[in-house]
Amino acid sequence: MNILFEDNHLFIVSKPAGLLTQPSGTSEDSLEAQAKAFLKIRDQKPGNVFLEVVHRLDKPVSGIVVFAKTSKALSRLNATQREKKFRKVYRATVEGHLRNKSGTLDYHLLHDHYRAKVDPSGKRAVLHYFVLEEFKNSSHVEVELETGRYHQIRAQFAYVGHPILGDHKYGSQVDWKQGIALQHVLIEFPHPITSDVVKISL
Repeated sequence: MNILFEDNHLFIVSKPAGLLTQPSGTSEDSLEAQAKAFLKIRDQKPGNVFLEVVHRLDKPVSGIVVFAKTSKALSRLNATQREKKFRKVYRATVEGHLRNKSGTLDYHLLHDHYRAKVDPSGKRAVLHYFVLEEFKNSSHVEVELETGRYHQIRAQFAYVGHPILGDHKYGSQVDWKQGIALQHVLIEFPHPITSDVVKISL
């Protein structure tokens, strides 16, 4: 386990690309299953380990994942997310050069068969981006989510003609070393018990 923060209520780790966040009902391994097994052995727990993911990362995405270690923490964190008190920042490398070096992508996304597509009947999806560096055929961008829709970053950048490197599902023509070039690098939120600000970055 690549543990970034832990106390009696939170277990925050870094997920590698290519690993499911949660069990999918198949035999495929997941970060949640690995974390539960780790805590059970380390803490010598005789029964089941309570550990629930607070937010999910797509399988090909790497980065910070927050787990709740108690039901009280989970319910409060879920409420905090609904109140939009979570700050989530990602870094991505996308194909091409964006016309505007900073801006907002604001579309409606519809979840459709393991994909998200821009559709007026979908839910509003808003993100803000800033270009950190440009390369010959790609751009490295920082992305801050205002909403947390299914495949939001992947679908929105693909829609404007700049798919994330390695994201073949959304039209990338470039291979990436592992997963896709998208990482969750910063999360900030009030602690579910103390209300102190928890800020974790990679």
